[in-house]
Formats: sequence, structure tokens, C-alpha cells
Amino acid sequence: MRIRSTKLQGVYIVEPDVHCDHRGFFMESYNSRKFADLGIDFTFIQDNHSHSVEAEGLRGLHYQLNPKAQAKLVRVVSGEIYDVAVDIRKDSPTFGQWIGVILSEANKCQILIPRGFAHGFCTLVPNTQVLYKVDQYYSPEHDRGILWNDPSLGIDWPISKPILSGKDQNHPLLKDAEINF
Repeated sequence: MRIRSTKLQGVYIVEPDVHCDHRGFFMESYNSRKFADLGIDFTFIQDNHSHSVEAEGLRGLHYQLNPKAQAKLVRVVSGEIYDVAVDIRKDSPTFGQWIGVILSEANKCQILIPRGFAHGFCTLVPNTQVLYKVDQYYSPEHDRGILWNDPSLGIDWPISKPILSGKDQNHPLLKDAEINF
């Protein structure tokens, strides 16, 4: 397993060791000891599974306020997504900056997103399934979001006609969002 740093402190790309033979493949998608040895020590307590039927489905940008903020380890088991993490830590030198990465069943990469980041993704192919671990339970009263196409962020989504939930269409801009990181 290899962990690559990104321009955003605490956000990592995880590249698992994949062992292939004529039957298929085997990989460890998560190993707490290996993560801790690399200085990444989260206790994941909930797994979430998202299925998007159509390409161009967009989910996000989501986060939870303290004390229920969540770290996430995201991977794709079927299909392909463009995954985005936005730094919303007010005192961070990279506040308001974002990174995007393609996660797919083919590349088997994952993204580790710590607390203090908004997260979203769009599906690039139909029937995409995303699994992600979180280190805090979902809390509706702490659930918040930022508008996916906030011009101050300038996220370069690789889709032309996003399919959004009503909730995701109505999130505030970053400048108006409730943030406590």
C-alpha cells in the first residue's frame, strides 16, 4: 500500500497493492495498522454505500460540523467518479482550495479526506458504486453543504449536465456556509 500526499494537508491518495492472477484479484482496501504506521490514525466506525444509476450524478459538497465532523476513506467498487475535497478549515493556508481525483474500479485508488473538508463527487459512467468509511456517525443536525458550482471555488467538474438532488441544488456558497473548523 502506498500513500501519496496532495497539495491539501491531510488529504491523501491511497494506492493499494493489488494481487492479480487468472481468477481475478485480491487487495486490502483498508488496514488500520498500515495506516497507523504511515501516521494516519482514524478509527472508522461506519461504512456507507452509494449507487448512482446514471452518469453525471453529482453528490455534494457535504460535510458535518464539529463535534460530529467526519474523516472519510472513499473508493469505487464499480464504475468511475471524479472525487473532490475542498479545504474549509478557516485558518488553513489552503482554505477554499480543492483537489479532484478520478477513482475507479480499474485504478482501485482511494482518497482519504480528514475532518475540515467538504466532499463531493460526480459519476462518469452509469451504475457507479462508491463505498466510504467514516470515523463519526451521520448526524442530521450537523449535516451541512456548500453549493457544488460555487464560483469562488472554481471546481472544474468534468460533466456538462449534473443530476442533483434538491438538497444539493440549494446549498449556500462557501462565503455564506456555516463552518466551525
